[in-house]
Amino acid sequence: MSAQLKNPDSGENDALGYAHATVSGKSTSTRLSYRLEQINRFGWDVAVSDDNAEAGGAPSRRPRTLTLLAALLFLEAAFLAALAAFLVFELVTEVPTSLASALSILVLVVLAAAWLVFVGVGALRARPWVRAAALTWQVLQLAVAIGSFQGLFARDDIAWYLLVPAVLVIGLLFTRSVMTATRRP
Repeated sequence: MSAQLKNPDSGENDALGYAHATVSGKSTSTRLSYRLEQINRFGWDVAVSDDNAEAGGAPSRRPRTLTLLAALLFLEAAFLAALAAFLVFELVTEVPTSLASALSILVLVVLAAAWLVFVGVGALRARPWVRAAALTWQVLQLAVAIGSFQGLFARDDIAWYLLVPAVLVIGLLFTRSVMTATRRP
């Protein structure tokens, strides 16, 4: 085993004959500068820079439809946050039939609000994954809206509050400007 570790061709061997690399300021700085050069080759700062700005032109503006999409997503998140606050109030003031169900619904509403904020921020940054995330949420919202129109506890007002923003967001997701802005590079 020791014969495999020895390197007779190496310039420096220690007292036992094992080869080791010399560490000098020059070799370390050369390796470091090479690594920095490799890092800088990648487009790490795509989120803070723009292709047009790098080319010397003015940075491109965010499409209005994308801003409207983000605003609607933030509005939905705000309504979910208000619903979470109402659920906390109800949990504190009333005795729930099932505490586990009440807490799980509260957790789901808080997670949904946080997710919509995250998707809204992604929309403002024109991330490609935003279309799929927003569409998934809107389809779920449509299902709840349709369910709110019918059944024993039908509430048309809640159904319309859910249906209108969902249809608007789905419509905005498929506009040419939003699709172009959120396209993968």
